[in-house]
Amino acid sequence: MAQILVTGASGFIALHCIEQLLGQGHEVRGTVRSLSREAELKQALTKAGRDTKNFSLFEADLTKPEGWDEAVKGCDYVLHVASPFILGVPKHEDDLIKPAVSGVEYVISAAIKHKVSRVVVTSSGASITDTHDGKTHFTEDDWTDVNHPKTTAYYKSKTLAEMKAWELINAQTGKAKTELSVINPTVVLGPTLTEDIGTSNDFIRQIIVGKVPAAANLHFGFVDVRDVASAHIEAMTNKKAAGERFIVSANELWLIELCTILNQAGYKKSPTRKMPNWLVKLFGLLDAPTKQISQLLDAERYTPADKAKAVLGWQARDLNDSILETAAQLQAFETAKKA
Repeated sequence: MAQILVTGASGFIALHCIEQLLGQGHEVRGTVRSLSREAELKQALTKAGRDTKNFSLFEADLTKPEGWDEAVKGCDYVLHVASPFILGVPKHEDDLIKPAVSGVEYVISAAIKHKVSRVVVTSSGASITDTHDGKTHFTEDDWTDVNHPKTTAYYKSKTLAEMKAWELINAQTGKAKTELSVINPTVVLGPTLTEDIGTSNDFIRQIIVGKVPAAANLHFGFVDVRDVASAHIEAMTNKKAAGERFIVSANELWLIELCTILNQAGYKKSPTRKMPNWLVKLFGLLDAPTKQISQLLDAERYTPADKAKAVLGWQARDLNDSILETAAQLQAFETAKKA
């Protein structure tokens, strides 16, 4: 079995990657900003049915060079999942961009130095879909325009980080080179292995507890976190995945469709009516995150995972099941808080 490093081990996607890798018998390392979370993560993995004797943690930060050499040395593969993600709008876009780019640089430079066979980077559909040219259907050949004034800090951070990854990999010389594969998931939801529910799931939580009064006319692809993790692991060893990026998405939904699925399943605080665009824009005058959202109104974005299915043999589970399983877990968390 292989020795594999998963960065950002406490994260939503990363912990699912670790759980699946341990289930396959690999030796797994993880990085965290603080080793104080070790007991929490091992407890979560044990609860998920995994033996943690082959799991260890290293302390490393995306903004600092220390720790990455030690974490990477001796690994066969690296899954670089860690990346900053915050709700709302950062005070300055560099609060997102700098750690995303520097983290990629530290991890891939260490991987090349220690002759890691392949790095799989978690990028995003965000590095693909902000082309601002009227396009509605996207493939892995598309790239977000980081110079466009409407491109948000998060979309820039994911795009520039992925570009840095390809730049470092392509700059290698000599015969023995570290390979790169990139996973570009759409909006990621699904059950969490800890009570740290993640940014996307928190939006589902807000819908089911009644904090979303009406659905803005937004359109996104969605995918289950367990399927995102399996895509990383397949891309890690699949010979045809080297040098490729892969969109992973189960299906696209308008926000009103997502809310209706939840409402019809019994989550009656989920809205069943749309919010007029003018009202979203009005709220945007007072709230920076809403202003960013208003730029996406009416924009259809189709991101089929045809390449992942053809090359990786990847399949997504039913999106409706993922949505309802997520909602059930989040409702249980809410009920436990009130008890």
